[in-house]
Amino acid sequence: MVDGEHLLKTGRTMPEIVMKRDIEHKSTLLLVDDDPLIVESLGFMLGQYYHVVTAGTRDAAKRKLAELAHCPDMALVDLGLPPYPHKPEEGFELIKELINNNPTMKILVLSGQDNDVNIQHALTLGAVDFIAKPADPDLLLSRLQHQQRLHTIEIKRETHANTRLIGCSAGIEAVRNQIQQFADSPFPVLIEGESGTGKEMIAKALHESSKRKHEPYMVINCASIAPDLLEAQLFGHRKGAFTGAEREHKGFFIEVGKGTLFLDEIGELPVELQSKLLRVLETGEFYRVGETQVYQSQARIVAATNKVLTEEVSKGNFRTDLYHRLGILHIRMPPLRDREEDKLLLLDHFQQLYADTVSPFTLDDEASKLWNSYAFPGNVRELRNIVIRLGTKYPGGIVSHRQLNDELETQLSAETLNGQSQSLTDEYIVGQIEAGEFKLDDLLSDIESRCIRIALEKYNNNISKAAEALHVNRTTLYSRVQKLGHN
Repeated sequence: MVDGEHLLKTGRTMPEIVMKRDIEHKSTLLLVDDDPLIVESLGFMLGQYYHVVTAGTRDAAKRKLAELAHCPDMALVDLGLPPYPHKPEEGFELIKELINNNPTMKILVLSGQDNDVNIQHALTLGAVDFIAKPADPDLLLSRLQHQQRLHTIEIKRETHANTRLIGCSAGIEAVRNQIQQFADSPFPVLIEGESGTGKEMIAKALHESSKRKHEPYMVINCASIAPDLLEAQLFGHRKGAFTGAEREHKGFFIEVGKGTLFLDEIGELPVELQSKLLRVLETGEFYRVGETQVYQSQARIVAATNKVLTEEVSKGNFRTDLYHRLGILHIRMPPLRDREEDKLLLLDHFQQLYADTVSPFTLDDEASKLWNSYAFPGNVRELRNIVIRLGTKYPGGIVSHRQLNDELETQLSAETLNGQSQSLTDEYIVGQIEAGEFKLDDLLSDIESRCIRIALEKYNNNISKAAEALHVNRTTLYSRVQKLGHN
């Protein structure tokens, strides 16, 4: 952890920074750090520019988001959060949760855990910038303001843009065809795909291509709302139905009317609500919390998940009947690693999208080859962020292979683990037991290290492919390599 007293590298006091005090409309900034001195000093400085909402833990941040009427435009988060402040895992999980809650949110990391692996992994997960502690106040402020401008441009252009999918790969062509086939069907559509692939874009395209396009389109993220509040948000409640229900709430199913209701992260829907959603899908009927009157839904339901729902069904986490009802019509968004011919098209698309703020750049021949061969484990979201970073660092320039490689998450290496034992045999175990030196934890670490090393070697240190082969997520693989590499 970094002591809050050393946040400012220059030693200047906050009032010495030139502030804009007459800002009519402040954007909301979520600040997550468990150091009260950092929270207090940053709250004072940034409060001149933003409505600052603070939290000291990942769970506290999620609670604050649930209480806000509108999701923050930006977040500034530390990696080292309780209960493990000396490790980055909580920060990584928070980045994923914030992105899932609002894909347009600009997340900047402010952390003393600024080794290259942590930086690249945070950026791959969806963070747009990484600022090391101790931070220069002017630098921090300028980086926040830069991302705020990008956010404003992005929202304006996405609001007026059509919902066409960028790409010419077979996978994207198949998705386009399915959108046209399913657009006017009254049945639910289930969209599956990894984080960052663009599942919400498919949901919007289904709505915009349908006869319902003049009706409301509403989104609710099932992972971002506390389970005890999600039912009231979905179905509504009467005044006084529970503590804190000071006024009645119509609920999404009523407010969306005959429009499209997009249920994002449906795999996180609590089991106790799954039967109620199933009833809506089968009969259209539902009840508001605290009432006995039956309401009738006319909404078209589109759901999305980055989980494999068949696996969740087998684990008992998701109802079989609900899965089959949601998946009558099914679309799978392919990961970017399976869309090699689309990577340069997306590069051009995002350069045009941000041209007013981020100067276009050119990849040299070797960089272009690397661009097409990189797996983009963070998918389109990661590609977009890399375009922004390269355009900011090398405006109007020619980007080399080395400069591009510095932005990619490619450096979890099997070499990190080469010092681990490779000769585990029955005879070795017997000898250790007889000598009284057998340690089960060391043995398990040895096995784990060898499996990870072999997978990394097989896939040329490609994190995404190695994690897929080992059936663990990228964050888990990253954490285990880091832990084993420092043992």
